[in-house]
Amino acid sequence: QLQLVESGGGLVQPGGSLRLSCAASGFALNGYAVGWFRQAPGKEREGVSCISSSGGSTYYADSVKGRFTISRDNAKNTTVYLQMNNLKPEDTDIYYCAADSVPVQAMCVAPRGLGWWGQGTQVTVSS
Repeated sequence: QLQLVESGGGLVQPGGSLRLSCAASGFALNGYAVGWFRQAPGKEREGVSCISSSGGSTYYADSVKGRFTISRDNAKNTTVYLQMNNLKPEDTDIYYCAADSVPVQAMCVAPRGLGWWGQGTQVTVSS
């Protein structure tokens, strides 16, 4: 079964850090761009950060630039990470990862019809 599984979410105080992982099962991620998205209840899904299949091109939403870093384990071709530092209460959301063969910016700006999605992991930033 082909699937993506997110992990690493949790409760953290403002200013804290979390590292999210997106692990592929049943297929390898080489050849696919991978992105992280978040969605609050009643709101549209927002592209947070996306990375190209080679890792050479990345995209960050303005709200997370300088705080979040996306990376991929090209040696194993199965995992993409999102390092989140200096977390703020407004970062609280469910975070999803997705994979597809699309350009990085298009993936993050218009995340519709992407091939694979994970089930999401909750990130809560609160004191």
